[in-house]
Amino acid sequence: MNAASDLNPAELAALLHFYADSGVDWLVEDEAIDRVAQFAAQKAARAEARAPANARQSQPQEAGQATPSRMGGAQTAAATRSPAPAPVNQQVAVPDGEAVAAARMAAEAAGSLGALKEAVETFTGCNLKHGARSTVFASGDPASRIMVIGAMPNADDDRDGTPFSGRQGQLLDRMLGAIGLSREGVMLTNIIPWRPPGNRMPSPAELEICRPFLDRQIALADPQMLLLLGNFPARFFFGGTGTIHSMRGEWRDVSIGTSKIAAIATLHPQELLAAPANKALAWQDLLTFKKRLGAG
Repeated sequence: MNAASDLNPAELAALLHFYADSGVDWLVEDEAIDRVAQFAAQKAARAEARAPANARQSQPQEAGQATPSRMGGAQTAAATRSPAPAPVNQQVAVPDGEAVAAARMAAEAAGSLGALKEAVETFTGCNLKHGARSTVFASGDPASRIMVIGAMPNADDDRDGTPFSGRQGQLLDRMLGAIGLSREGVMLTNIIPWRPPGNRMPSPAELEICRPFLDRQIALADPQMLLLLGNFPARFFFGGTGTIHSMRGEWRDVSIGTSKIAAIATLHPQELLAAPANKALAWQDLLTFKKRLGAG
């Protein structure tokens, strides 16, 4: 396999576009994961959890060992019984249909963004939450009526509990600053509030569980414009299976409840860090966004 250093700029750009067209959002994980060891540990845990408490029989008594009749009572029975397997530290999964209904109920009951934040933080129906360090809710100023929406938290977001942290956040700050905005002057959020393991894409069931919280967040913030970052948000709001390269740079109206909101998609800062040549495309999209912002 050729290393990236062996490719010339044109070949590398073509390879990155191929990955983007295939739906790849991030090229590497933050840390190497031993999938073989992980699978073996999960298999052993499941086997132990299925084993009944009395599966192991007592060993035959040695010669001269006292019998239950000699020792007497429950003390002997307890001594000859094998210990129950240690409990496995796992959260009980909630059926998807019930989880979606619970998410909908919790979201609709929230009358403010503060109440919605508390509802998301206390919600336990999505398995993604059990593997994440933080619940990453929105930040910034909802009164700006501008929402910048990404896909899901990465490792930096999960560590800090804030959307768009780390290097991608620094690049986003520069992108917003170039058109006269700042992270404090817009509302930043993600579709998924919990980091999936290894930055994998959320499953359809996980997406449906998280959707009511995002819909309610948008309804409460009542934005006039959405800036969507990357493949996943563009597909989420616009539909279809196209890549960000085919969906970026064009204003579209999206329906959230009874409202229609103007939205435009561009490349995610993480994609720009991986392929800096695409910054020119993102700059074009930001200028389009700024033009409408000025007209408003």
